[in-house]
Amino acid sequence: MTRRNIFALILALAMALSLTACGGKEEAPADTPAETPSEAPAEESVPTGVEDGVLTVAMECAYAPYNWAQPDDSNGAVPIANSDAGEYANGYDVMMAKKLCEANGWELEVLRLDWDSLVPAVQTGQVDAVIAGQSMTAERAEQVDFAGPYLYASIVCLTKADSALASAAGISELSGTCTSQRGTIWYDSCLPQIEGADIQPAQDTAPAMLMALETGMVDFVCTDMPTAQGALVAYPDLTILDFTTTDDDFEVSDEDVNIGISIAKGNTVLREALDSVLSEMTADDFNAMMADATAVQPIG
Repeated sequence: MTRRNIFALILALAMALSLTACGGKEEAPADTPAETPSEAPAEESVPTGVEDGVLTVAMECAYAPYNWAQPDDSNGAVPIANSDAGEYANGYDVMMAKKLCEANGWELEVLRLDWDSLVPAVQTGQVDAVIAGQSMTAERAEQVDFAGPYLYASIVCLTKADSALASAAGISELSGTCTSQRGTIWYDSCLPQIEGADIQPAQDTAPAMLMALETGMVDFVCTDMPTAQGALVAYPDLTILDFTTTDDDFEVSDEDVNIGISIAKGNTVLREALDSVLSEMTADDFNAMMADATAVQPIG
């Protein structure tokens, strides 16, 4: 055998061994049935977040009557897990979260986050859900899934009771300086519909928005009815401008006034668990719970 033939034989043997080492599959016998779809590996499901029996919920804890912080556990308040001062959370959102947890056998954990951090917290898995008075807008629905609604909140304005604007019968009669909370449909969509509005910079929180009105920085603010009703408890010199029964009102869609619970995209199991409770509640049930929250919210 020539040297060239010997080299060729050695190379062929080496290739055969390498294929065996790499785990090359043998041909299946002709009578071996093909793998059926049911035997194929299932796609990994989205974690529910409540595998540990705890529903971790984020809210601002600064948005009465939806949610607020207080120094003790009175009126059913629950600890704020990330509060260095040992504060407690309460409000409509907390009451609803407790109801959802009780129905599903979960414990409740509340984290305080600022408004702009709420959606990212769900997306990254820092929290299981956001229950914080969020409108179920199409823009948010691109980032998270929604359970709910868990409240229907009409859009209104607030002004001083002794203001010339207090007699306004529609948005066309509003004028002067105004503001609302940053990142809300009140500021981004509703205020621009008022032709006579001199829109000032948005406020970081609902309390800051109300303080801007109370201190005279602006002539009126735009918000939703629950926030407005809660504001009257703290600031009785304000009045609500509700144009919802007129033809001279804000143009809003259901997604603007339906308030929902944000959860991670694809978290179908958690969404269905939440909706199984919410679907049994009516608008009257929601409003009665909101009235309970308003009645115990802190003043000032």
